[in-house]
Amino acid sequence: MKTPFVAGYSAALLLLLNSCSTNPVSGKREVSLVSEGQEVALGKQADPQIVAQYGLYENAELQRFVQERGKQMAAVSHRPNLPYEFKVVDSPVLNAFAIPGGYVYLTRGILAHFNNEAQFAGVLGHEIGHVTARHSAQQQTKATLAQVGLLGAMIASPRFGQYAEQAQQGLGLLFLKFGRDDEREADQLGVEYSTKIGYDAHHMADFFQTLQREQEKSGGEALPDFLSTHPNPGDRFVTVNQLATEWQQKAGLTNAKVNRDSYLRMIDGIVYGEDPKQGFVENSVFYHPELRFQFPVPTGWQHQNTPQQVQMAPKDGKALLIFTLVAGQTLEAAAQQLVQQYQLQVAESKNTTVNGLPALAIVADQIAQQQQGQAAPQQQAQVSARTLLYLIRYTDKNYLMLGASSPQDFTTYFPLFSSTAQGFRQLSDPDKINRQPERVRVKTLKLRSTLQQALRTLQVPEKRHEEMAILNGMPLNEQLNAGSLIKVVER
Repeated sequence: MKTPFVAGYSAALLLLLNSCSTNPVSGKREVSLVSEGQEVALGKQADPQIVAQYGLYENAELQRFVQERGKQMAAVSHRPNLPYEFKVVDSPVLNAFAIPGGYVYLTRGILAHFNNEAQFAGVLGHEIGHVTARHSAQQQTKATLAQVGLLGAMIASPRFGQYAEQAQQGLGLLFLKFGRDDEREADQLGVEYSTKIGYDAHHMADFFQTLQREQEKSGGEALPDFLSTHPNPGDRFVTVNQLATEWQQKAGLTNAKVNRDSYLRMIDGIVYGEDPKQGFVENSVFYHPELRFQFPVPTGWQHQNTPQQVQMAPKDGKALLIFTLVAGQTLEAAAQQLVQQYQLQVAESKNTTVNGLPALAIVADQIAQQQQGQAAPQQQAQVSARTLLYLIRYTDKNYLMLGASSPQDFTTYFPLFSSTAQGFRQLSDPDKINRQPERVRVKTLKLRSTLQQALRTLQVPEKRHEEMAILNGMPLNEQLNAGSLIKVVER
């Protein structure tokens, strides 16, 4: 409920006057509605949800390495007293992100694509920079943090496009979107912080080229948060290289660390791409080997899979499908909980079966309250989204397939929502059940050769040569000496 402008003006002005603080990096006065204590509280609130939604990558050595280097870098940052936490999340997407209070996350996907510690340190410093310069605090609010992993926020929002974009990127978290100035400042801080702990920040610039090549290979999709809608990667490459030279001179750093071989040996065996045990898509079908089920993914739709749910959306963002587990002793109890929790207005409900499994199909509306006029407190109920919920009972669990769109588009998408839900069935194919993940394997070259010649010698399929070139951060015609280490992917 909005406060009338005249009545709220004095209070708003007082709030702004009392909300000025000094930016730790720039030293300038700025308006901030989030105190440092609130930043820390927001981070503590969101962290367990992020960990629950994406899972931590199960590798104690990598987790320890990231935490140790992060703490080392945080100590030389502009805000060394924050309770920093650094974690590797179990996602195949190339991404790194930070939230208020000093919580920084790197995906196993981005760790697999780094080719030395210096690249890792530059990106880590970039994310710490977002925290120290208070970019994340300026962008973040409790409302957006509360949306992390919550089905209700997705149902309630008519802006399905943002979830389609997340499905393309592979991570459903509502990442903060920073402007060009913030990104440039984070780049500068990444160079500064990584240089201060002895790394060669020129390699941070090199990694921008890897990101650009990955973007081009994927047709502009799967774009990391710190690259998307931000300064051109080519421009950043030049700028970061200049900054690295300046900071090495300023710090008197003459023997900057790169640590290529030790880093590659550390990530030898890291899971690459989707981990089948968490579910995977093949030929437009989603398979979950551990839970033994499968269902179709609409043709042409993007998808993203996390330990908590699968999201699917068309590129135009006009609809959304979510698949997840719902608590409840019965389908009816689970349905009642959903309706109450997300304030759904049920239009139709019927008992049915899905491939022999008990099911409950529900059409329900999400109602948004909109105030009319500043002086009139009356509210008018409007349908913000129409949903089709299929609750399916399988192996003593309640599975939910939820399709949502705007009311005007619902009739168009209803057949697709329904057919996807009705395609849920038991998985019995041994090939899918026993599927193993691909892993990065580090190989030592016996002879001098180009990267492409080495890949052929190692019997890497020709169609994956460019993919392996990007993974190694080098062109296929790069000359490599005997004894060099390169990465390939094997099951």
